Amino acid sequence: MLWVDKYRPKTLDQAIVHQDIAQNLKKLVAEQDCPHLLFYGPSGSGKKTLIIALLRQVFGPSADKVKVENRAWKVDVKSCVKFRFIDDYWPSFIPYIEHAKAGSRTIDIELTTLSSTNHIELNPSDAGFQDRYIVQEIIKEMAKNRPIDTKGKKGYKILVLNEVDKLSREAQHSLRRTMEKYSAYCRLILCCNSSSKVTEAIRSRCLNVRINAPTEDQIVKVLEFIGKKEALQLPSGFTARIAEKSNRSLRRAILSLETCRVQQNSTGSDGYGLLYFSCGCRYPFTSNQSIPPMDWEEYVSEIASDIMKEQSPKRLYQVRQKLYELLLNCIPPEIILKRLLYELLKKLDAELKHEVCHWAAYYVSIIIFHTLGSDLSSFCTMWLDQVIYIYIYIYIYIYIY
Repeated sequence: MLWVDKYRPKTLDQAIVHQDIAQNLKKLVAEQDCPHLLFYGPSGSGKKTLIIALLRQVFGPSADKVKVENRAWKVDVKSCVKFRFIDDYWPSFIPYIEHAKAGSRTIDIELTTLSSTNHIELNPSDAGFQDRYIVQEIIKEMAKNRPIDTKGKKGYKILVLNEVDKLSREAQHSLRRTMEKYSAYCRLILCCNSSSKVTEAIRSRCLNVRINAPTEDQIVKVLEFIGKKEALQLPSGFTARIAEKSNRSLRRAILSLETCRVQQNSTGSDGYGLLYFSCGCRYPFTSNQSIPPMDWEEYVSEIASDIMKEQSPKRLYQVRQKLYELLLNCIPPEIILKRLLYELLKKLDAELKHEVCHWAAYYVSIIIFHTLGSDLSSFCTMWLDQVIYIYIYIYIYIYIY
């Protein structure tokens, strides 16, 4: 088991980071009238940890008995009614209905869910342009099977929706209507990185909980706690350097610490010795212990170096192939572009930095806008568009440089 999961706080009282928020959530559960919740904050800040601890606080040990299912739904979708304007009705703009009865079709949707007897967790944005049907069907299904609490009263189930900021506008409008209709049967816990991409109608119906990125001192405290539990000898300043390189992401800091610890067998007895030796990571840790970067960051750094070495059509083609590799490994396009900007700024003169940052911000905003598309055509071409926008940015950079 990874240390990220092994040392995840089991209850709200065990939280090392965001203790004030954990105590407020505990009081909220004690009132036995938990509203819809919207957790938002940067990646790796601890949103998911607080949600899991909250579920345990509400439902007890039964929240731990979860199962992973690849579920399928058959959804009846009504076809649009066709309208045709007749010249006789032109003064009053009254449409003539060409087909009085709308048709319907059935679509199959598959999605992976994590569920217990009292809650369901899923990522509806994985369904693409069909995400609005997932939201409707899941909540309707939960409303049909309303549980009974320990006091004999009708309780409620909790639906945890991840990456709500990536839902299409239609799905968010559908979610608003559905959460109003079935609020007596289920509660929603929404999780996202940016609340600005969530509609105001949803935000106003939820208790908004901002989860700030932990400070470096808090990350150091967590790493030292894990080191003590694992009986590790941590040199002075080692955890502080991990915290500094983690970009205030607690998840990344813990994974970096575990990576350094796993790479102790530099002799090659486990088949990975050459890799460990090349990274310079051994155990026991030394005062100048190196902290290996993430693979995709090294790959983006190589792209930046390639761009700086040569500006030619051949180099552009090579860069495009590397962009395909990053996207195929599920690295978000806006993250790629931001990291590429970070690497390029380290190699640029001061007079060029402003214009390079301007175009990077421009294309990041376009990528995010296209990601929120909802129609079939936009989802089919979205992946290609992401490559094109990054590619155009690199072309503009070469032109400026």
